[in-house]
Amino acid sequence: MELIERYPEAMQKQILSQFRGLIRICGGEFDKSELGLVRKSFEFLLSRSEETTGFKGIHLVEYAAGLARMTVKELGLDAIGVSAALLIHCVEQKNIPLEEIRSEIGERTANVVEELLKISSLDTSTIQGQAENMRNLVLTLATDFRVILLKIAERLYLMRQLEILNEKEQIALSCESRFIYSPLAHRLGLYNIMLEMEDLSMSVLEKEAYQSIAEKLTASTQRRNKFIRDFIKPLQEDLEKEKFRVEIKGRPKAISSIWRKMRKQKVEFEEVYDKFAIRIIIDTPLKKEKADCWRAYSIITDHYQPNPERLRDWISMPKSNGYESLHTTVVIPGGEWVEVQIRTTRMNEIAEKGLAAHWKYKGLKGQAGIDQWIERVRETLENSELEISNLMEDLKLSQFSKEIFVFTPNGDLKKFPDNATVLDFAFDIHTDVGASCAGARVNGKNVPIRYILKNGDKVEILRSKNQKPKMDWLNVVVTSKAKTKIKLALKEAKLKESEQGKEILKRRFRNWKIDFDDSSIRRVIQHFKYRDAIDLYFDVATDKVDLLQIKELLTSSEKPAETRPEKIEEKAVDRLVSSASAESGDFLVIDEKLANIDYKLSPCCNPILGDSIFGFVTISSGISIHRMNCPNAQQLLSRYGYRVVKARWNNKDKNAFFPVTLRITGMDDLGIVSNISDVISKDLQVNMRSISIDSNDGMFEGSITLFVKDTQHLEAMIRKLKKVKGVMNIKRFEN
Repeated sequence: MELIERYPEAMQKQILSQFRGLIRICGGEFDKSELGLVRKSFEFLLSRSEETTGFKGIHLVEYAAGLARMTVKELGLDAIGVSAALLIHCVEQKNIPLEEIRSEIGERTANVVEELLKISSLDTSTIQGQAENMRNLVLTLATDFRVILLKIAERLYLMRQLEILNEKEQIALSCESRFIYSPLAHRLGLYNIMLEMEDLSMSVLEKEAYQSIAEKLTASTQRRNKFIRDFIKPLQEDLEKEKFRVEIKGRPKAISSIWRKMRKQKVEFEEVYDKFAIRIIIDTPLKKEKADCWRAYSIITDHYQPNPERLRDWISMPKSNGYESLHTTVVIPGGEWVEVQIRTTRMNEIAEKGLAAHWKYKGLKGQAGIDQWIERVRETLENSELEISNLMEDLKLSQFSKEIFVFTPNGDLKKFPDNATVLDFAFDIHTDVGASCAGARVNGKNVPIRYILKNGDKVEILRSKNQKPKMDWLNVVVTSKAKTKIKLALKEAKLKESEQGKEILKRRFRNWKIDFDDSSIRRVIQHFKYRDAIDLYFDVATDKVDLLQIKELLTSSEKPAETRPEKIEEKAVDRLVSSASAESGDFLVIDEKLANIDYKLSPCCNPILGDSIFGFVTISSGISIHRMNCPNAQQLLSRYGYRVVKARWNNKDKNAFFPVTLRITGMDDLGIVSNISDVISKDLQVNMRSISIDSNDGMFEGSITLFVKDTQHLEAMIRKLKKVKGVMNIKRFEN
């Protein structure tokens, strides 16, 4: 390591520590020749990275070594993957020719670096861009799975450096991670990485909710740890008596996971009943895995009462991303619920390292699902651009939904996402079967194509020669494969109709003695606001456009009216952003002095003074102001980042009042509405715009819209209202 002497003395110890740490981690995984490749790659990195050229002030060597350690420790990548992790940023920043990497390091490392460079710059400002990025990412599975794993690892490594990024960079990185990399990590079985990405993204995009849950988890740490110790102790003793080699862990669930349950079940933190999980990892031979997991389950249920509706057997039927485990939820004396996960050492490695471990255990029953998914994705990517937009939707759909298992007439098992229909099943069998599907026989009974499949259903598709795909079928199916095939069939049918429409229009043009040329067709398209000529011809063929109107337009001596562009251009955005910045420096300051900027408070989240906010340039309504945790914020920030304006309130202006809607629930006691109204109008002296209360079975639920000064005023008012007898819960309402 003589190359270390080229660096300043203050850095030499740090670099040596980085190198030894990497070799120590790799030493337990790699043989002598593989360690030699890692050493050679590290030395190459040192020879090209004397000055500080790393990320946001982090030296390149430190950054590369940290990423390399992560790839082997957390993803289980081999020496070639570690070598590529060390060199990718060095090659990119120094413009080092790939031929140099091939000659000095090796062909396989150079190939991985080359593929990484192809997908190094991703643009997520539009949904089309996201779809194309997903195509490029997943296509790397066809060449070398290390590439996609390294890209996911790099993204998480960047997310762990959030504190050194500015606010806009944090938001962009978090949105990209949540919309692209987290669903992809989940689909490849990288649960730990997926959950950490979700948590880190939430800490930026939903900061208040994240901090609130984190504080409550921290406050209950001591009690939770004691509870876990007491819960584990009798299980550990009995498992050891049965000669199990076992490791038992207890851990709190991810903050993002708890937050999803709170929103889905519409409950507070205290009402989420399984905020932590116990994991039992059994070291047992492959042939005894299934039997030993069920034996362990039997011992657990001897001590604690299980909830039969919460039993999940992913050992007999593994998830499609290769995940295997036995999950149960048990209740202890006192009524507290605990989730218990039972798995073997092999299953645990697959659960933590996903795709990398899958290749290690390739060929086992549980690992067939991920091969099938990759094959389906490759088939999809071979088709046209039209189909790519469904890929991300499919990933997100599978991320937090259940899977169901159904059977063909021959007894073959097929997996589908929850809410899949007969039509999804038909298109999964074959495109022609789906296109001609008229219904099905499920468990011996005739059902329509909209029938939602259930676990264990036996499905036989019924076909008709007269059946053809219809537009509303897209609302029936949930899988990307079915949506893709339906769209292709509809597109082919539309093209056939369009050809007929084109011939009809040509004949009419000849009768009208008008030239059938590009300028005439363009004029018609602009006037009637068609997207392209195909849409025009299709409407002609289906009699949706009046041909006499086309004749009048083209025979008129008037020039065609200028059509207003429907899509806002980046130059228009720049003008609005520039004028906003000119008013108040780097931020758009929201106050009454903002006279020359057309802005409004967005009704989807009703921001008030004190909320974290941003501005979004709309097509025709100036700038709309949204809360950072607005339900639509993630979509706006991830798809249209260039249209976002940083904004803040003028805290000096305390005279404004803002409308806010509260959702309130409680016991329907006598006079409850009167009591709530009195507190608002008399005690708090706040003006109400509206109040609506519904009562059912002794409970009431309603909404109140009133005017407040700021978030502090709102919080004080909520605290006061919660003290009203009968009121159980109050939440700020979001559309």
